[in-house]
Amino acid sequence: MGRLFGTDGVRGVANSELTCEMAMNIGRAAAMVLTDNNHRHPKILIGKDTRISSDMLESAITAGLCSVGANVVQLGVVPTPAVAFLVGKYKADAGVMLTASHNPCEFNGIKIFSGDGYKLPDALEEQIEAIVLDHADVPPVPTGGDIGSVTTAPNVVRDYVDHIKSTVPFALTRMRIGIDCANGAASRTAELLFTELGAECHMLADKPNGVNVNDNCGSTHMENLMSFVKENHLDAGIAFDGDADRCLAVDDKGQLVDGDFVMAICAADMKSRGKLAKNTVVGTIMTNMGFTRFCSENGLHFEATKVGDRYVLEEMQLEGYNFGGEQSGHVIFLDFATTGDGQMTAAQLLSIVHRREAKLSSLATLMTRYPQVIVNVQVGPEGKLHFYTDSEVKEAIENAKAKLGTSGRIVVRPSGTEPLLRVMIEGEDLEYINVLANSVADVLRERLA
Repeated sequence: MGRLFGTDGVRGVANSELTCEMAMNIGRAAAMVLTDNNHRHPKILIGKDTRISSDMLESAITAGLCSVGANVVQLGVVPTPAVAFLVGKYKADAGVMLTASHNPCEFNGIKIFSGDGYKLPDALEEQIEAIVLDHADVPPVPTGGDIGSVTTAPNVVRDYVDHIKSTVPFALTRMRIGIDCANGAASRTAELLFTELGAECHMLADKPNGVNVNDNCGSTHMENLMSFVKENHLDAGIAFDGDADRCLAVDDKGQLVDGDFVMAICAADMKSRGKLAKNTVVGTIMTNMGFTRFCSENGLHFEATKVGDRYVLEEMQLEGYNFGGEQSGHVIFLDFATTGDGQMTAAQLLSIVHRREAKLSSLATLMTRYPQVIVNVQVGPEGKLHFYTDSEVKEAIENAKAKLGTSGRIVVRPSGTEPLLRVMIEGEDLEYINVLANSVADVLRERLA
């Protein structure tokens, strides 16, 4: 991770860690790095989620962009993948999304997309960091007509919804679904999208007020949706996070269908239709062992990357794969999108269920999930740094590996978006791996917290 950028953009507590000054300076630096010097007025899109701080940061980053001559097009509240798509459709030079994804409302963040709709590679992020933190280059100070302007785009939702609809070959006619918008960006698009696809929509957490984003709702809090689907006898439920770039599902029995199950269902369907490039799925080191077994039993090849959808995407682009994602619900259909898109994922999954005239609970049986325990340990930046060198931490992890043998695995890693170390253990015995994970976490707390 860089000094400003984590695995998914810049993120921090708004107005404290992520200040208006920082947002303005990032805007200036991004315009310099992402646009041609001969381009007098580069065009940059800005979208935002529903956090109360998003308006404040939008004003700051807009000021920064205009101050170096960029023309800003404000998209309003939209999902992150809508920004990635609209950069290309509107022929913009770059796109910015203000969001902290699944984090609570006090956090916010800045995600940046280049003109091709992809998240920035490390090298460009480092250039922006050097300008902001080291003053490696001095932003221009245009005056008069060379200062940038601000406009809005009137057809944002229509353009994005039509794009998602164009990727779904089978409508969702007569399907009854619950949709949890996390009081986030999906509140603006999801009901329209799935209604137009033919589904009967029952909406939850779709009334954002600036502070209720991800508050006991959305893909990080699935309990309400699971109960709602079961109690109302719905065909399925879908939950998004704050910026709707990920989704998790609930089957007709009210059971969780996480990103690994979603990928298994979609990969098997794509393979059966000859649409899965090289018969390969890209996941991460956090992908459940049950998914790797599913792949080997179904003639699929599995590639694992570091945690983060950007690394999944890099591997897909490098090797010519077209499908991959994470257990958390970031799923990338590279034939249709340049980033994870929760609403596209939901539309593809539900379309398979409807086309096969099957129940989601039945389709989900094609994969068996290994018991998995994740324990989070709160640490500061120094703790994350010392994690790599502390001998007692290393010994605790190695001892756990030895105890698991070939019947399980352990992954301990720093979070790329939160001040946490995550201990993940998979194995056959839930009680045993829970004890083991907490014993490793205790060492982390003692040594690094």
